[in-house]
Amino acid sequence: MQRSTRTPPKEQDVFGTDWDYLIVLDACRYDAFESVYEEYLDGDLERRRSPGSATPEWASKTFTGQHDLVYFSTIPFINSLGIPLCDLRWGASCDYDWAAADHIDEVVDLWREAWDDDLGAVTPEAVTAAARERLDDGSDRRMVVHYLQPHAPYLRRGKGRKLRQIRAGVTDAGDRSRGTATPDGDADGYRGVLRSVGDDLRSRVESALGDSRLAMQLGMLVELDVAALADLRTDGVAAVLKRYHEENLRLALESAADLIEDLDGRVVVTADHGEAFGEQGVWEHHIETYIPPLVDVPWLVVE
Repeated sequence: MQRSTRTPPKEQDVFGTDWDYLIVLDACRYDAFESVYEEYLDGDLERRRSPGSATPEWASKTFTGQHDLVYFSTIPFINSLGIPLCDLRWGASCDYDWAAADHIDEVVDLWREAWDDDLGAVTPEAVTAAARERLDDGSDRRMVVHYLQPHAPYLRRGKGRKLRQIRAGVTDAGDRSRGTATPDGDADGYRGVLRSVGDDLRSRVESALGDSRLAMQLGMLVELDVAALADLRTDGVAAVLKRYHEENLRLALESAADLIEDLDGRVVVTADHGEAFGEQGVWEHHIETYIPPLVDVPWLVVE
């Protein structure tokens, strides 16, 4: 089995490679993938260099032309609403004038249609079910199937507070563009720009802390439930979050492998970006932060 070396990785170059189905694992570190993938999939693995260190940057630099494909999206930044990234309310600066609907023929908004309110996320099983349903309908179009995991929230370890906020802001932007938002920002059953007390507190603390390490750690720790505190005390933040990241990755790989059994064509498994656990003082993932844990991603051509 081929494995990458420590030589500089090739660029990811999604559309410079032939594939029929592209499986995207959100925030998947290369080293985590390399250590477990053979338990689920066979193929030739390479380390590739992503063009972005967070989903908005990756998407805007990857989907630059007109692409005739179906994109199953679990992340609100890639949506069918036609709102440029720079107009979305998602808690971080972004001046990218890019909207998925301008470049991708069909976006299936799983972040809206298959959302699990209890988890604050879209589960891997829901993604596989949606893609398989399209296959059952006889579709032979190229597909990008974007699993949210191993991105937080870490399933069974907490709930997606941050994603709820992002999702609400994106939904509100779409409703405002259509003129359907209500005065309090709660339209079509979504919270819009309203936030829970916890979300509001997190936003204020992050604002006060700025870009410090503590602020970035908080962005990850806020997703965990109280039961995780025992692990954090015993093993430390970085070790615990890496373990939870691997658990999420295994859940995604199990579900993706189940889907791949039904795919007739060339399948590539990759990631939009990675995740940092304190390397070079960086935690989580942020746009335009080009360190290996964030931009070195797997590229597996499935056998």
